[in-house]
Amino acid sequence: MKTTTRKHLRSIFPQALMALASLARGQSLPLDNIKLPAGFAIDIVARVPGARAMTWSDKGTLFVGSSDGGVYAITFAAPNAGGAASVHTIASRLTDATGVAFRDGALYVSAISRILRFDDIETRLQSPPEAVVVTDKLPSDRHHGRKFIAFGPDGKLYVNVGAPCNVCAPDPERYAHIERMNADGSGREIVARGVRNSVGFDWDPRSRELWFTDNGRDMLGDDAPPDELNHVTSVPQNFGFPYCHGGDIPDPEFGEHHACKEFVAPAQKLGPHVASLGMRFYTGTQFPAAYRNQIFIAEHGSWNRSQKIGYRVTLVQLDNSGKAIKYAPFAEGWLQDGRAWGRPADVSVGPDGSLFVSDDVAGVVYRIRYRGGNA
Repeated sequence: MKTTTRKHLRSIFPQALMALASLARGQSLPLDNIKLPAGFAIDIVARVPGARAMTWSDKGTLFVGSSDGGVYAITFAAPNAGGAASVHTIASRLTDATGVAFRDGALYVSAISRILRFDDIETRLQSPPEAVVVTDKLPSDRHHGRKFIAFGPDGKLYVNVGAPCNVCAPDPERYAHIERMNADGSGREIVARGVRNSVGFDWDPRSRELWFTDNGRDMLGDDAPPDELNHVTSVPQNFGFPYCHGGDIPDPEFGEHHACKEFVAPAQKLGPHVASLGMRFYTGTQFPAAYRNQIFIAEHGSWNRSQKIGYRVTLVQLDNSGKAIKYAPFAEGWLQDGRAWGRPADVSVGPDGSLFVSDDVAGVVYRIRYRGGNA
């Protein structure tokens, strides 16, 4: 398996450059390559450089964080995410401003060690306000340093803090967990431990319990360990990093210190090295009823696997008790003949029930709609 960072950069940068060059020349992306279930269609909503996490305002504005240091707002000419879209720049030259959340008229943005707040943002898209610092107490490490943020049903702001390494045993009070805090940055509390690097989480609309993706460690071969979809049923729970991976694979260096049975096993094992990022429960009504309360996951794609996998949107189906029973592709085709022209980074359900997908390599936001037929 290819493992070096240099090889990683050589494999990813040409893909990004080709996609950006295509967009700069005004050429369309090869959406015909995207395979979807019958009755579904995909189109490009807007071009957003380095598009990563997404969040909706109460009034239907889509805010997008990015890996290029910018934060963007997409507004629509018609309600319910229809009509022509306009892109507004909210901030620029931030450090990895990839996470976004919205509450009480304010946009919250993560930038490695800081969480910023832009007040009354929807009335000020043309002239954004100065950012207010909610907290600057998060770790500043760049390795797994991007923070995914979202407000939970308890009104708290949830934040992932990744491990600053491939595999190590860092201070558990600082790293490898998901924590929550009050909207003003006070009252920080850890809700899930042993989390190597979660870049997406959401709450089951029925139980209001937290689910999250977690990226498995590297350097154990092409096919191990799996990425994970995890389910938090009490606070706090420990999901095993760095001692156990995938629920049943002891780490060769740290596994002797704790047995896998001491930790919470994944609710669903995902593909090995697929780089599972954003995930959302489908809460819309546009898609057929079978999709209601099921989980969509953006798989960014493997970087050091000898045969690339991922680069797709997958679906995890749950039964009525909330147990995962099936994991399968939903949208795929960004990977063609071992070369990726796009990389899904996040998924989000729009006001009209469409599924929006961000792509940080192609630099766009897609919309997947159901137009009828057998799905």
